[in-house]
Amino acid sequence: MISAADLAHLDEVPHEAKPTALWLWLNLDPLGRGPMDPAWIARETFSTTDDVLEHLVALMDADFLTTYVAGGVEWLLLLHPLRVDMRGVRISTPEPPARDRPWTSVAVGRGSAGGRERARERARAQVRAEDAARADAWDAVAQDREEEPVLPERPLILDAPPMFCDDHMPHGAGKTKCGPCRDARLKRDEWLTRRVYEEKLTVHFERVGTDDEPF
Repeated sequence: MISAADLAHLDEVPHEAKPTALWLWLNLDPLGRGPMDPAWIARETFSTTDDVLEHLVALMDADFLTTYVAGGVEWLLLLHPLRVDMRGVRISTPEPPARDRPWTSVAVGRGSAGGRERARERARAQVRAEDAARADAWDAVAQDREEEPVLPERPLILDAPPMFCDDHMPHGAGKTKCGPCRDARLKRDEWLTRRVYEEKLTVHFERVGTDDEPF
């Protein structure tokens, strides 16, 4: 049940994004977590992927939600999930890294510029190590199979431009409105929209054929 206290969190949310916020409340898990999949949300809400992307950016600007990466997949995380009875509830979504949890993200990331840069380098090293481990795992699978293994499709979100400016990575500007952060998110949205469109065109040309089509 959505209470008056819950609805107060929508005060800073633009009107056009409020239906998406309500849908997320009712359809993400009780901890406010779910896949960062604009196409899925668009299908379920009878909307367009472009509109959903705009709404998600607006909700992030309003400090209604954030995202985190777990297992190579990006997940949504509501900063104000509904209060529900958790007794007997099983949660299948992965835990966000400690640095991405809303109750610790304000403290983590504040400090000297040198400390932030060291943290960023450590994060990059961690990603490289995970990528190397994943590559080694697939090499081992390939050796055990006669056929060439089919690698999983790399999520677009891993190659997308950053969501925030350099000064506010990885958690954003919080309550402070930041023009460069807004520009970064617009650039990221345009990049994702373009890639989704390219994928749709690829599927289209696979179906109708491209040999006789002039360019």
